Amino acid sequence: MDLIVSFVIFMGAMIGCIATGYTMVIALFAGLIAFAVTGYRRGHTLKDVAAMGWSGLKDAFVVIEIMFIIGFITAVWRSGGTIAFFVYYGIKLITPGVFLIITFVLCCLLSYALGTSFGVAGTVGVIFMALARAGGVNEVLTAGVVMSGIYFGDRGSPVSSSAILVAAITKTDLLGNVKRMARSGMIPLLLTFAVYAVLSFLNPVHTVDQSFLHTLESEFSVSLWCALPAVCMIVLPLLKVQVATAMIASIVSGGLISVFVQHMEVKELLKAMIFGYSAEGSLAAVMNGGGMLSMIEIVCIVALSSTYSGIFAGTDLLGSLQDKMLPVMKKTGRFGTMLIMSYVFLGIFCNQTIASMMCSDFLKKPYEHLGADREELALDLENSVILLAGTVPWAIACTVPLGFMQVGYGAVPWSLYLYMVPLCYGIQKMLRGQKDRR
Repeated sequence: MDLIVSFVIFMGAMIGCIATGYTMVIALFAGLIAFAVTGYRRGHTLKDVAAMGWSGLKDAFVVIEIMFIIGFITAVWRSGGTIAFFVYYGIKLITPGVFLIITFVLCCLLSYALGTSFGVAGTVGVIFMALARAGGVNEVLTAGVVMSGIYFGDRGSPVSSSAILVAAITKTDLLGNVKRMARSGMIPLLLTFAVYAVLSFLNPVHTVDQSFLHTLESEFSVSLWCALPAVCMIVLPLLKVQVATAMIASIVSGGLISVFVQHMEVKELLKAMIFGYSAEGSLAAVMNGGGMLSMIEIVCIVALSSTYSGIFAGTDLLGSLQDKMLPVMKKTGRFGTMLIMSYVFLGIFCNQTIASMMCSDFLKKPYEHLGADREELALDLENSVILLAGTVPWAIACTVPLGFMQVGYGAVPWSLYLYMVPLCYGIQKMLRGQKDRR
């Protein structure tokens, strides 16, 4: 009964925060107190409960460091003209029949390099939506293409906060997870690209507004140097350079380009890296943002989520609930159960991070009982809850990008990549299971 009360408090606080617009950190903190009290009532001392929470929090320190580094990257990519470079030449490449193809490829590329769905939706997504409206392309379809592109990187980039979170809560190797995601996501990516290619030729852009190009040219140098920070992020990990090293190289190169190519003062650059980049005029709406302070909320969420995991593991609060998941998992399979629980937690908490944490904590023990390792749990999380968050109309992962692009939920069915990955991966696991039983 006490566990149920704790969950009611947690859910009530989360719903209250969502309804009022307050940060979910408040709800997480309220839930943390409730679960800590439950652990105390079940015979654990407060000192022991605190030690459990600290044990989980220690695992998040590396993640938190990376989060702040990502904040620096998102700032210098703006100040150094890296985002402007890709948008400028992306628009230059547009011909009537390839508008949606360019939109998808560019969103995939930038979301993978930056590791952020919201950041790309709020910059490149907004720009291409404006071009779609001006050029007579179906805006709902365009928004679905953008959603597919931004969640390609949100799922599979080594600098994605969701990929880092999943690696932290499952205690798995980040780069190993990224490689497995690349393998399982290749066929869905190609299928999605093929469908969008057909739709692109069926929905050609009639005109391309060149005024935005002139604005970019007047505010930024768009020389090839501007692409260097992205090259560092994409190429160096492929050469087996550590992700943290590649991130630092991207920051350094972006900073140097900001100063020597974009002629930004060092003082302004440092300010942008902390507080976020600030542009003027018409570019402000799509270029402003980034910086270390922009990551504070997600850092708090990761820290509190890791604390939850430590308390749940140490007190075995979820033991009885996890035991009840075993019969369900034996009937529907591990990934089938993950899909069900993904929609349950996404529907309740409306948040990708919380749903990922809850799915991991609820299903970790049943997965182990049925012989699955942590790597499989991590991959199943990435191929389900991380992507499906963008398909739940009231979830933050869906409402925020669509809000940036000013379109309705009609774009969700066109977000093909979000469905292709779970579908293809589920079929693959089912066929593999049938082969193993023979």
